[in-house]
Amino acid sequence: MAGIAIVRHFNLRIQHITHTRIVDLNQVDDTASNAEKPSTPVDPVTEKDSLVRERHSGAGGPIRTLSIVPKSISVMQPGPRLDSFVSGRDNNFNLIRMLAALGVLISHAYPLSLGSRAEQPLAAVLGVTLGTVSVMVFFGISGFLVARSFERSSTIRRFLIARVLRLFPALLMVLIVTVGVSALWLNQASPEAFWRAVPSYIVRNFTLYFPRYDLPGVFVTNPYGSAINGSLWTLNHEITCYLGIMALGFLGALASRRRMTAMLVLFVAGYFVILILDPHPRLVALARLAWPFWIGTALYVWRDQIEISLRMGFLLVGMAVAAYFTSLFVEIFAIALVYLVFLCGYLPRGTIRAYNLLGDYSYGTYIYAFPVQQLLSNKMSPMTPLENMTMSIPIVLFCAVLSWSFVEKPSLSIVR
Repeated sequence: MAGIAIVRHFNLRIQHITHTRIVDLNQVDDTASNAEKPSTPVDPVTEKDSLVRERHSGAGGPIRTLSIVPKSISVMQPGPRLDSFVSGRDNNFNLIRMLAALGVLISHAYPLSLGSRAEQPLAAVLGVTLGTVSVMVFFGISGFLVARSFERSSTIRRFLIARVLRLFPALLMVLIVTVGVSALWLNQASPEAFWRAVPSYIVRNFTLYFPRYDLPGVFVTNPYGSAINGSLWTLNHEITCYLGIMALGFLGALASRRRMTAMLVLFVAGYFVILILDPHPRLVALARLAWPFWIGTALYVWRDQIEISLRMGFLLVGMAVAAYFTSLFVEIFAIALVYLVFLCGYLPRGTIRAYNLLGDYSYGTYIYAFPVQQLLSNKMSPMTPLENMTMSIPIVLFCAVLSWSFVEKPSLSIVR
């Protein structure tokens, strides 16, 4: 009995010491500031991280930090809802889009250096290339942000002008630049044949739906072939998805979850019908890109019910891993990918947000990368994919900065 009494005594003593010496930072801050500051609601994202601290004996003694457990990135803690982030522009999407644009460049370096049958490392693991994953990222973000833009636009006209100014001025400039460089440095055909094809090249690529990828005498000896800007094919599908957002808006689906659910059911059914019947390659490509776009749009519509947390991210990654050997892997992978994009887009804060001070160089990187890589492949072939990447990136970044500073940003300022 004496032994039990001694153990109980020490247990009570340890509990007393722990209670008096270990405090939560939020409690300390509340005690110190309640008399000075009125109570205000706390943003779950900007709330101070929970710290375990040690207080020396005596009231008001110094505090020494023992360990840090950030609430906002806890794996097990429920996260904030997505709608708590969407009001402003303070996020990481500019950086994510830039990384996605560089992912497309890296992916293209293989076929542009080695030919169209070149194998890409990621494709052997996922069944899709890094370029495809990167384009999924673009479309997932667009599905969310364009739906938000439609709801916030005062008129349909303003929405359309914003979309046109975002894409077409920079697109026209890259078409003019590539024609000029081709005429001065690359053309191996007769000047008459070259210039006769230029109007068709510019008009068809500018209108997007009937693209023309080559010009006479340009890149004819390249390993990949004569395509000048093979990245432009996704832009017409993006425009189609924008029109889909307008249709959803007109039908009231963006504001009504009941209607949006019906539209999602119709889309999913149409998606699988297209993949099964395979009526036309462009229609199949549209369906595959519309999938992540609709995921982004669904995240926007259900934004007040979507939890943004690491535990949800791990859950969706686990679902994708479980589906790896099934025919639905790409679709489930896209769901996990788009969710992780928004997790990374909103949760990491601090120094990483400084990237937003630079500008949005992703679109310029995307539309200039392919012709720059083709140019290097033409002039310096044979070259390895790594050489193509490392030599292309500085040139492409230079073009992207110029495009943003002198074309895209001034164009966007018109509607803002």
